[in-house]
Formats: sequence, C-alpha cells, structure tokens
Amino acid sequence: MSQKFIKKQEDFTCGHCGQKVTGNGYTNHCPVCLFSRHVDIYPGDRDGLCGGLMAPIGLLKQGEKFIIIHRCLDCGEEKRNKAAPDDDLGSLLAGML
Repeated sequence: MSQKFIKKQEDFTCGHCGQKVTGNGYTNHCPVCLFSRHVDIYPGDRDGLCGGLMAPIGLLKQGEKFIIIHRCLDCGEEKRNKAAPDDDLGSLLAGML
C-alpha cells in the first residue's frame, strides 16, 4: 500500500446507481455497479478537484486478486482500484464479453 494512502471510513450513496454503501476505510467504489467518484489525488486524501463519476472499464487479475480499472467520465483520468470481496465483478465481466 502506498505511503500516501489515507484510511477514511465514510458511507456514501453511489452517484451512478443510488446504492447506499457502508464504507470500511478502504471502500472507494460501489459494490453493485462498481462506479467510483474522482475525489482523490492519492487514495483517501479527498484533494481531487474533478468530482466526476469513474466508470469501471476493465479488470485485471494479479495473483488471486482483481484490480478494477476506472475512467473518469468528466476528465478521462484512469485509476486502478483493488476489488473487494463483496464486489459484483460478474456484471463488469458480462459487459466486457
């Protein structure tokens, strides 16, 4: 984990599907639709100015873990985020087929 990571435990409502999400300090995307919000420069710092929705556009497998690739719908920046055990990766995989 990056030295610049800041653990923030926050609940939020998904800006894409409206799901109410309970954060655990590492949660940064909706487990249902996998969308995120472009609010950080470094994970957890909330210093990002964009605020756009981050769409899940891809999935990588690193060992036994999955990494979700997000692209901001406003500015186009791409970021990688670790998938959580309760994420619905099936919907992302189905959309990629």
